[in-house]
Amino acid sequence: MDVRITINDAVKKYGDFVAIPDLSLEIQPGEFFTLLGPSGCGKTTLLRMIAGFNSIEGGKFYFGERLINDLDPSKRNIGMVFQNYAIFPHLTVRKNVAFGLKNKKLPKDQIKAKTDEFMALMKIDEYADRLPEKLSGGQQQRVALARALAIEPEVLLMDEPLSNLDAKLRVEMRTAIKEIQNRLGITTVYVTHDQEEAMAVSDRIAVMNLGVIQQIGTPKALYQRPANRFVATFIGRTNLMDAIVKVSGAEKCIVFNNGYTVKMDNLTDVTDGQKVCVSVRPEELVIDTTSEGGSLTGKVLYSTFLGLNTHYVVELSDGTRAEIIQESQIDDIIENGTEVKMVVKAEKINVFTEDGEKTLVK
Repeated sequence: MDVRITINDAVKKYGDFVAIPDLSLEIQPGEFFTLLGPSGCGKTTLLRMIAGFNSIEGGKFYFGERLINDLDPSKRNIGMVFQNYAIFPHLTVRKNVAFGLKNKKLPKDQIKAKTDEFMALMKIDEYADRLPEKLSGGQQQRVALARALAIEPEVLLMDEPLSNLDAKLRVEMRTAIKEIQNRLGITTVYVTHDQEEAMAVSDRIAVMNLGVIQQIGTPKALYQRPANRFVATFIGRTNLMDAIVKVSGAEKCIVFNNGYTVKMDNLTDVTDGQKVCVSVRPEELVIDTTSEGGSLTGKVLYSTFLGLNTHYVVELSDGTRAEIIQESQIDDIIENGTEVKMVVKAEKINVFTEDGEKTLVK
């Protein structure tokens, strides 16, 4: 069932506007692959090119060894799940799930068996005789997913399938989708602008901006070692700080605006005095009032207690603001206005060129 998807030098144009200038990627058989990025970045456009709903102005698209550029969407053996569910309002749950199977002209007993199987898989079998209007949003999306999977497609395509659901349902549905995809092993391409959702379900993620893939990697790799400032700010939260590089023999350091110096053993392609942009995740910036060495200094503006963690917003000595996440303490939360010292976890922070376009970390 699973198939490799290969895209070579894809180009998409709308008149004179180039939505995707030159894009190549390979999605592994059975992989849950997510296209992630802000609105207008080209992720849905690319998904629709894979589906056959958009024309292709350049490049080649393959399912396995099969070139699909000019193949009719109905012959690509894909399952599609849309943001707005797109199930038939006049058909019961059972008839919706069976729709694609009837189009394949399968025997009635096979249609019933597969319909029952996928209704049970999606936990909607008890609603088999209901019309969609009698279902919640989450139940309707389960019907759409069951219908897409029942035809046993080679590729499952999902375009922001959870964006119309409330927060609790989104978490429930993303868990269900990931579990079912794991069980079936179907090659899946998923589109979302929600980075938390992408991190939760994906084997790998392609972060896109302006029709260009900025980085492809596992959720862990993208979060811990982003390729540039865009990825660092789009995946999770981060504090961006200016610094300069200090090189003395084989030793390399970064020096923040207040003189706080951090030894960095993993920098590459840097020169003495080079200006850099430093990305420090909130959990990588640590309040350390006992620090006797160098540190960043600042004043707590306000805090938010969130049970396990407490979030602090601190104004640094140079006037910039930084966010800190630290484990909540038994004793009191640090009061607003308190002067604090902060150190960074040198092995975890990321350093980019001054323009943010390239990482300088090995």
